Amino acid sequence: MKTIKDVFTTFKQGLAGIYDAQETEAITLMVLTEILKSSKATIKAFPENELTLTQQEGMDSILTQLKTGKPLQYALGYAEFYGLKFMVTPATLIPRPETEELVEWLIKSVSSRQWAVSNVLDIGTGSGCIAISLKKNLPATQVSAIDISPEALNIAKENALLNDVKVSFIQADILNLKSEIEISKFEIIVSNPPYVTLDDKKQMHTNVTDFEPHTALFVPEDDPLLFYRAIADFALTNLSENGLLFFEINESLGKETMELLADKGFKDIELRQDLSGRDRMIRAEK
Repeated sequence: MKTIKDVFTTFKQGLAGIYDAQETEAITLMVLTEILKSSKATIKAFPENELTLTQQEGMDSILTQLKTGKPLQYALGYAEFYGLKFMVTPATLIPRPETEELVEWLIKSVSSRQWAVSNVLDIGTGSGCIAISLKKNLPATQVSAIDISPEALNIAKENALLNDVKVSFIQADILNLKSEIEISKFEIIVSNPPYVTLDDKKQMHTNVTDFEPHTALFVPEDDPLLFYRAIADFALTNLSENGLLFFEINESLGKETMELLADKGFKDIELRQDLSGRDRMIRAEK
């Protein structure tokens, strides 16, 4: 039977061309905690412990998927985000750490405004990670979420159940909103819309470009701010007076996104960098 130590060796050899040694070790540890239902500390402390045949098969199955370049979160079927667990499939983007920073900023903004009850709308919700994290941390808030993809919304609904929160999910295309969709006024609108250009795509790892949903990632090269313009226009009508608009943005288009919002009459526009020092998020007031 294979030991934990053997698994580390097998993964190191199997993923050598895809990840560096440090990443491979972190991935192996994460898969082992999932398959063995054990803590990282226990796994590290007992490298000679043997896996059962079922556990071994589970590890082999995940390694086979990872060798194709499939992201770990898709192989496991879930991702961690803002201290919560989210199911993810190739119909949804994998939640990113920088989006957690956007959620953090939004929560602090709501707290500092001392709104008794606020209405929040998340546009392009995907797995539901933003909407659900907000509802979990601001339970008095009414949270709604829009996505164009029925598959993504099914996952988002399951994630709301998984995390025991109520979010109102709406299937809609923000670029082509049907008049019959009932949309109320919101104190806050937040979006992490598609913003990757084909030029950016060249620099991206194939485990993103080959596996994650293109409709949630890419924008036309000649109109990279397509979604920001549409959402800003929507916000002009659907944000309450002094309401806030939050965006995650393309790091190379911070100035352009701020100008777009200023041209539409938004005020107190603030650009923030993520922990890596990249222009990553914007807040503006109506």
